[in-house]
Amino acid sequence: MSNQPDSQQPETDEEWKEVLSPEEYKILREEGTEPRGSSPLLEISDDGVFRCAGCGQQLFTTDEKFESGTGWPSFYDPADSDAVETRPDHSLGRTRTEVVCSNCEGHLGHVFDDGPEPTGKRYCINGLALDFDEE
Repeated sequence: MSNQPDSQQPETDEEWKEVLSPEEYKILREEGTEPRGSSPLLEISDDGVFRCAGCGQQLFTTDEKFESGTGWPSFYDPADSDAVETRPDHSLGRTRTEVVCSNCEGHLGHVFDDGPEPTGKRYCINGLALDFDEE
């Protein structure tokens, strides 16, 4: 996808399947989860921007990234508070807080209250839901 939010983003499942890989589709559109430790984005330490793999909206930067030890890219805050939205997730027999892209509503991951200061948040994000642009 492009590096900027696309006003002509897909609307139907079939259109999304045309622009996303099967793995990206499973994460972003079907609320899937990639295998722990599988994302090459875990190793990213260069300055840059993490964008939604579905629409290109800027979501996080390396300034907010930290090593959580969980096996998924983790951030203590979004790049912009309007970039993501949260909603209750009652799957797996417990309540968690799902994180979605505010532009295309793609599933990104979950946010937990066990992150570092200054926010105390841990945005645990699927690497397949993100594209990285090095600065």
